[in-house]
Amino acid sequence: MPELVKPSAKYRESFLAAMAELKTDGRHYDELNVTRENFAGYLTEMESRSQGINVPADRVPATKFWLVEDDRFIGRLDIRHELNDNLLKIGGHIGYFIRPSERRRGYGKKILELGLVEAKKLGLKNVLVTCDVTNLGSAKIIEENGGRLENQVEQGGGMPAKARYWIEIK
Repeated sequence: MPELVKPSAKYRESFLAAMAELKTDGRHYDELNVTRENFAGYLTEMESRSQGINVPADRVPATKFWLVEDDRFIGRLDIRHELNDNLLKIGGHIGYFIRPSERRRGYGKKILELGLVEAKKLGLKNVLVTCDVTNLGSAKIIEENGGRLENQVEQGGGMPAKARYWIEIK
């Protein structure tokens, strides 16, 4: 059964294999720069950021979780503790991805479901989750987890518009 865990060296090789898969995904993920050599520093940096330490000026404190099953990295979930202007417009409180080889198996719905439990523990009551309007699978996942579409906003730069959903955590 899949579970959310804090990033850990236990999953390093599976995590790095997933990052290799994501390099062909055509999207930008901060984790794509993680290597065996800088992995320990990456873990330390993520823990610091979850405590609001060494957070870059354009970012907010965020807690990172990994979805794992049978000691295998399946996906990543970020819970941003607050929103800045950019996150309010297009990023939201929660961001997640599933490694390409594990998509279309129900993991997206599960990672968001578990993420909402963790967001509640952080004191969040209403969370913003966004996706590209062209990402129908992600829109379905958000809606299945209680997401209510507020609107769509243009990103510019040839990027698809973002659909903005609010989820009330009960």
